[in-house]
Amino acid sequence: MPQHSAYRPLADRVRPDNFSHYIGQEQILAEGKPLRTAIENQRLHSMVFWGPPGTGKTTLARMIANYCNAQFLSISAVLAGVKDIRQAIEQARQYQEVYQKPTILFVDEVHRFNKSQQDAFLPFVEDGTVFFIGATTENPSFELNNALLSRTKTYVLKSISDESLCKVLQQALLSDEILSKQNIEIADELLLIIAKAADGDARRSLNLLEIAVELASTVNDKIVITKDTVIAVTSEGSRRFDNKGELFYDQISAFHKSVRGSSPDAALYWYCRMIDGGCDPLYVIRRMVSIASEDIGNADPRALQIALNAWDAFKRQGAPEGELAVAQAITYLASAPKSNASYLALKAAKAAAKQSGTLEVPLHLRNAPTKLMQELDYGRDYRYAHDEVDAFAAGETYFPQELGEQVFYQPVARGLEIKIAEKLKRLRHLNNEAKK
Repeated sequence: MPQHSAYRPLADRVRPDNFSHYIGQEQILAEGKPLRTAIENQRLHSMVFWGPPGTGKTTLARMIANYCNAQFLSISAVLAGVKDIRQAIEQARQYQEVYQKPTILFVDEVHRFNKSQQDAFLPFVEDGTVFFIGATTENPSFELNNALLSRTKTYVLKSISDESLCKVLQQALLSDEILSKQNIEIADELLLIIAKAADGDARRSLNLLEIAVELASTVNDKIVITKDTVIAVTSEGSRRFDNKGELFYDQISAFHKSVRGSSPDAALYWYCRMIDGGCDPLYVIRRMVSIASEDIGNADPRALQIALNAWDAFKRQGAPEGELAVAQAITYLASAPKSNASYLALKAAKAAAKQSGTLEVPLHLRNAPTKLMQELDYGRDYRYAHDEVDAFAAGETYFPQELGEQVFYQPVARGLEIKIAEKLKRLRHLNNEAKK
């Protein structure tokens, strides 16, 4: 084993430098794809690589520099500032002057740079001083300036499949300068366990393999990696969830749409995916309360109470006991009749209130707690609904006169809203008859 000062992680040692060794991302790197063709023909352009950790963003950037015979400069937005950007630009200028060759400026975690730091790249991308390659795990359309995005091409890198990760591990065992010299024995099914634990992250899979090698026993000059060793190495792993990142919002969106789409099974799956990845169950429960009003509403008013009951039960019991109440609420909400009538009514009422401005409250709807207000006709001619037949004052108006009668709430023909719609239809008929 090399001395600590010279040690390089396995993931760095086996980093591929050509397409024959690069595994994954076929959607952008298969033969004939525009990016691969551009790289092989040394046609550089500025770009952004967007994808989860360990999907080969840095490796691909280095490969491009290798194929295009370009200088590779790398800075991390986590640690660097405008000063570091300026130093990199100056280094690129000097390289261009001396060697007449291009420079690739690779910016890892580029979404961590603020607007002014991102703007600092623009003039040098424009004049060709550098070819910019940014790597990000966050959605570029949200995290990067439009000015920078307009000067780059975004490529989406995907999580690496378990099958491809197994190939990465097998390739590392054969090609690594250290592992290839050792007599290592590991079954294919154990490589698959490591691949699954890595959850689409090649760097993580290689780190797990390296740890497994270090913990393995030596038998007759052979390093034997057993199932117990692999389980010990991978037992602390967790699925990617990326709290408050792109994956977070993708999964909560999938959960919400599964409940709205009346699929209790898919809703439970996405809930478990999020919990497995470290999501706070209370976040999901709060979303369920919103769903109960937004997507179910008066089609089944019990949904809101059941969501609130699940919230209360989970706070009282915690995990894992409280999760049963959450699961019960999820399956109820997903199975309940759906209506967004209340949600749409609220949007329509907000729009009307904003558009109509400050209209006065009709006199008959105003309270008159003082003598002066009574003298000003506040509350005059108001009809107390409970004194009317069926507690309904047929023909009474409740909107400002200038606005006229409006209809915002339109119940759907599902669940309890069927009966609500019938009642409102009858009341509107009474109103029309009273105004004749």
